[in-house]
Formats: sequence, structure tokens, C-alpha cells
Amino acid sequence: MSQGRPTPPASLIPYAPSVETPHPDEAEIAAQILDSMRKIREQTFEDYGRAVRSVHAKSHGVLKGELRVLPDLPRSLAQGLFAKAATYPVVMRLSTTPGDILDDSVSTPRGLSIKVAEVDGERLPGSEGGRTQDFVLVNGPAFQATPKLFAQNLKLLEKTTDRLDRTKKVVSAFSRGLENVIEAFGGESVALKSLGGHPMTHILGETFYSQAPLRYGDYIAKISVAPVSPELKALKDAPLDLTGKPDGLREAVVDFFRTHRGEWELRVQLCTDLERMPVEDASVLWPEEESPYIPVGRITVAPQEAWSDAKATAIDEGLSFSPWHGLAAHQPLGIIMRLRRKAYQASAAFRAEHNGHPIKEPENLDDVPA
Repeated sequence: MSQGRPTPPASLIPYAPSVETPHPDEAEIAAQILDSMRKIREQTFEDYGRAVRSVHAKSHGVLKGELRVLPDLPRSLAQGLFAKAATYPVVMRLSTTPGDILDDSVSTPRGLSIKVAEVDGERLPGSEGGRTQDFVLVNGPAFQATPKLFAQNLKLLEKTTDRLDRTKKVVSAFSRGLENVIEAFGGESVALKSLGGHPMTHILGETFYSQAPLRYGDYIAKISVAPVSPELKALKDAPLDLTGKPDGLREAVVDFFRTHRGEWELRVQLCTDLERMPVEDASVLWPEEESPYIPVGRITVAPQEAWSDAKATAIDEGLSFSPWHGLAAHQPLGIIMRLRRKAYQASAAFRAEHNGHPIKEPENLDDVPA
């Protein structure tokens, strides 16, 4: 084992289909979420004259790099995509969560989607014939709510999708003020952050999480991607003035990668206790003192143009990202992941139909400009 790498826990929960237990109201919750997402994309299509994603509509950087699976991983970590040392091409999309394209002064949670290409192995249902593995991540270690509450929150976002941008800026500033007060007393409000109360910080300083679990070969895990190169680590919680800069996050990402490289660790947190680390409730934070996040790979991005028309067409418009694009060894688990399957399929199909731009899983990433 590499020096300094945390040791995997000795007692791990093996994967079995029985770790998933369908929610009694799952069909009803799914119908509510799919309906809200449909209304969001229909409203934004009417507003913009083109189709955008139902969530994470606005991207702030599109990057091309490589994932290097670390050598000499212990058996519990050498699973699925990470079973052996190898290097894969990747593309990455930085985004914010709403389904409409907002001024960046409306500061909402951030996302990172990763597509790994040239991946071979048994595929997930609906992903047959592909050679990709996707990871869809958000900058918080646990999901924002229980499934029922998430459906209610999405209904709220649906009703605010067509609000005037100026109104959202006022709500965002108010939410940030309340969030600052709450955090001063040691707390945090996910609801406030989702309404625009996220701190105005640099997006490249964020650590991103799968929030919901997935199969990790013989085991169960959550995924995290954390900055490790010094230039990226220096941006953690770094304030970013977005006043008068509707695309300020994108400008900051473009400016960084014009002269800097970036390096992130891809880490896994293995499940050791189904009571304290449940599969179905993604709103529960898995305790890191019981099972730390352990690095299994490194993502490297060389200096490059982080936004261009050609790159946006290839990555932002030409690809869809879903945890259901991938290997059977990394099957998404739990109700949130099950709900994402149909939701992401519907969003991608809507964009392809209304924009006249085919969306398909790439055989490789050769056509994506760097």
C-alpha cells in the first residue's frame, strides 16, 4: 500500500441486491419529480428557444483530461473501473443546480459531472454497447432532503423557474444573509443554499460527492472528487466577486485553466454499517471516522481553453451525464439513484429532440477539442 494512503476498514458490507428496499411511495414520488422536471424544461424551452437540462442547466467550464487509476490498490479498493492500474480519457462539466440559466450572482450549489471513456466490462441495463463510466457529483457530502421533501423542493423550483432574474438576485442575497447567520452559530441550511444562499466562492475550490451510494464491485461506496494540486487547493472557500458578472464563474474557470493545470483525487468511502450508512436514505451523512474517503485515482487536466463554442457543442450539448451510464460493477443504489434513471433519460431525449443535436455515448473522446 502506498505511503500515506488510509487503510480500508476491516469489516465491509458486501453488495447484494437485498441492500435496496423500494420506498412504499416510490411510484408517486417518481411521478411528482418527473412532472416537475418536465414543466421546468418546457418552461425554459419557451424562454430560451432551445432545450436545456432540467437540472444543472448552466455550465461554467468544460474540460478534457485523464483519469489514472492508482497502482497497488488493496483488493477491497481494486474493484470495477479501479480493478487494475490504467489511464482513461475523461471529460468534465462544471455546473450549478437550477434548471434555468441564471446570473451567477444567484449563487446556488455546484455540480461536477465526469465521463470516463474507453471503459470495457459488463454494462448496466440500458447502457449496453457503451464504453463510458459517468460520475455525477455535487458539492455536499449528503443529499439535500428525503425523497418526499426533495419532490416538494423541486415543485418550489418549478414554480420559480420563470421568475424575473432580478427577483432571484434579491432572494439569493437574502438567503446568503440568513445562511451566514446560521453558519455563525454552527449550523447549515441546505434549503437556503438551494434557493440562492450558497457562498460566493470559486467553484474550482470545491470538493464534490456522489451523495447517494453505488455498487463498488463486491462492496458499496460513495464517491468523492477533491482538489489536490496546490493551485486548486488555494481556491478552497476563496471569495469571488460576481457583482455585475453574469458569467463570472465561467470567466474564473477559463482564466485559471489558461495558465494552470488541475489535479483531483477520486476517492471512495466504503460502507461498513447499513444502519449508520444507509443505502436508501441519501440524506444521511456517512461517518468518515468509521470509513474515510480513500484515493483510488487521480484526474489531471492540462492548461486548456475551458470554454469555446466547439467544446461546448461537443461536451455541453453533445453529451448527457448519468450515473446509469456505466459498468454493472458500479450500479447506482437507493431511491435517489433509481429516480435519476428515468429523469436523466427524459431530459436528454428532450434536448436531443428540440435542439436537433444527437446525444449519444462516445466510443472515445478524440473528437472533443482540448
